[in-house]
Amino acid sequence: MSGMVRESQLDRSRQVALQIHEILRARILTVELAPGTVLSRASLQLEFGVSQTPVRDALMRLQEEGLVEVYPQYATVVAKIDTDHARQAQFLRLSIELEAVRRLTEETPGETAAELREILARQKAVGSPETYDTFDDIDRDFHRKLYERAGILQLWANVRRQSVHLDRLRRLNLPMPGKMQTVLADHEAIVDAIASGKPEAATAALRKHLSGTLSIIDVIRAQYPNYIRG
Repeated sequence: MSGMVRESQLDRSRQVALQIHEILRARILTVELAPGTVLSRASLQLEFGVSQTPVRDALMRLQEEGLVEVYPQYATVVAKIDTDHARQAQFLRLSIELEAVRRLTEETPGETAAELREILARQKAVGSPETYDTFDDIDRDFHRKLYERAGILQLWANVRRQSVHLDRLRRLNLPMPGKMQTVLADHEAIVDAIASGKPEAATAALRKHLSGTLSIIDVIRAQYPNYIRG
């Protein structure tokens, strides 16, 4: 488990259970806590320096998201990655982002491309195995910008909530040879097509990009057979 996070290090102005949920959620999404990992409530209480109640509440939130499975009187275990859930999240993202990109390419191609290029430059600067976390964070910034520019930013939070299993698959895919370079090339193609004012090219580039991880699900499953179900 990650370094000790005593209660004194938590923000006392915010709900403690929510903060514990956020910390554990991040560890699960980055596969720091791998599928099948047993989460001991006693150990979590000790780590965070809190009573049973906030730990229980945090685990209940994770259960509601499908990220842990609770076996009463036995254990709480990090859930396997649900590929059906991941496919539905991909469908949702395609439905929203394809329309957003089409609209942006038609209405504000120059401004949109300029803002995306700034994000892409930051992502290229951290395109190495030592900076997976930062690379992944900037990847989300790139896609969030599409929602922001299209005036549908409220949908971003909904998409993030629905993408937990897809995010974990992507995290397993990211360290594979050539994946980071493919992401950068895909982003470059999306930006170039938007800047050129070509909606069909922009949506085709985005569709290819968003389909990347699920298109090699069998490869990911073969490498991590105990992490995936469905």
